[in-house]
Amino acid sequence: MGTDLSFTHLIANASLIVQLVMLLLVLISLASWTLIFRKGAGLRDARAAARDFEERFWSGGDLGGLHREVAEREGESAGLENIFQAGFQEFARLRGQKGMEPMDVVEGAQRAMRVSLSREVDGLEQHLSFLATVGSTSPYIGLFGTVWGIMNAFRGLANAQQATLAMVAPGIAEALIATAMGLFAAIPAVVAYNRYANEAERLISHYESFIDEFASILQRQAHP
Repeated sequence: MGTDLSFTHLIANASLIVQLVMLLLVLISLASWTLIFRKGAGLRDARAAARDFEERFWSGGDLGGLHREVAEREGESAGLENIFQAGFQEFARLRGQKGMEPMDVVEGAQRAMRVSLSREVDGLEQHLSFLATVGSTSPYIGLFGTVWGIMNAFRGLANAQQATLAMVAPGIAEALIATAMGLFAAIPAVVAYNRYANEAERLISHYESFIDEFASILQRQAHP
């Protein structure tokens, strides 16, 4: 009678430690894929919001009107809208104070935009470290299950009078499943991390360019 080497049989008959390793890798993979889809959607929304806001910003309309429009959507705005709102509010506040030099007004607006930028950067980079951790640790978690499974397979030969491949094949096969599951969890996480980190970096660079351009506009308005 042949040995059953189906995946379900091997997993069901694996040692407790190997089963726990497999369960952990499944949970990690599910969490990773959930985060991959959510992060991808979030970055797409951020790019779309940036394009939409820049179209309105460079349309030649009144900046005060644009600020009121953004302020009415408080709590729903993000990205460039938040940076613009922070800079324009600080510019209007400082400009209304007596004795303020135009350059001090512009520098104050820039500082406010930089603070807002740091919050946006935190949002863009949120959870990326989890993907990096999954990509770097999952293969080792799977390798631990592999080593444990192979060790048990050879320990089973200790009392056997005659060692055959059929005796160790199930143990080695279940161990290699743990390795495959570790790679299945790690590879998508690494690919997603590299892609999303690059997209986040490009958006951050885009935000920084907007701050410089908007500061130039405010500098011209600060000098009547």
